[in-house]
Amino acid sequence: MNDPDAGPVVLEGRVSIEAALGGGMRPVHEILATNPGDRRLAHLRASAASMGVPIRRVTPGEVVTLAAGRSHGGTLAIAGPRRYLEMDELLAHVGDQAFVVMLDGLEDPFNLGQAIRSLYAAGVDGLVVRARSWENAAGTVARASAGASEVMPTATVDGPQEAADACRGRGLQIACAASRSDAIPLQSADLTRPTFLLIGGERRGITRSFVDDADIRLRIPYGRRGAHALGAAAAAAVIAFEALRQRTESGAWRPG
Repeated sequence: MNDPDAGPVVLEGRVSIEAALGGGMRPVHEILATNPGDRRLAHLRASAASMGVPIRRVTPGEVVTLAAGRSHGGTLAIAGPRRYLEMDELLAHVGDQAFVVMLDGLEDPFNLGQAIRSLYAAGVDGLVVRARSWENAAGTVARASAGASEVMPTATVDGPQEAADACRGRGLQIACAASRSDAIPLQSADLTRPTFLLIGGERRGITRSFVDDADIRLRIPYGRRGAHALGAAAAAAVIAFEALRQRTESGAWRPG
């Protein structure tokens, strides 16, 4: 599923562009580089050549005009809209023992990218986001995620309940991070089971109805009383790596 209203996307930096080329989820039209012959771009040149994507030499001023950040290393790409999966496509892709995470309400694209980077590193099988939640900031999200946003299997939905219903229909337990008294300490929860996890943003959070209907509510134990709650990106990382630990020890999940 592509967003027909999405315009061109500027991807910044070698890592993001290589991920987009390798992920195959968005067309890359052209690569712009201040030094196309740089040895550090050897893999990028080979990937671009194999896919027929031209690389054009540009001035540093042209790069500055197009780039939103400063960590581009003199290399940008002009790309098209990303293709997102439908929920049934995602669930067919990830299989029966999947750990799927929905990030909902993370409004800062850098935080969203950091969260996706952690989820990808922890081996999470699939990601769910709201439709059009990051395409207007795809370059920032890709850079902050070290390219993970371009390769992580990702579906879009209108809201969390749509994703939860689809996952429950495939036998996944529905989990969410919550601070209420009946939440289970993270280490006591069984995350080896097929799981759909909802992480809500700091401002919007998770609706009470969703928390009430979840199969398990997870609480991250803190080392100090009165410590402020972790932000969404940090919470996503903590829970995902606990799931990785449990699944690796049980043999249910082997890092790829």
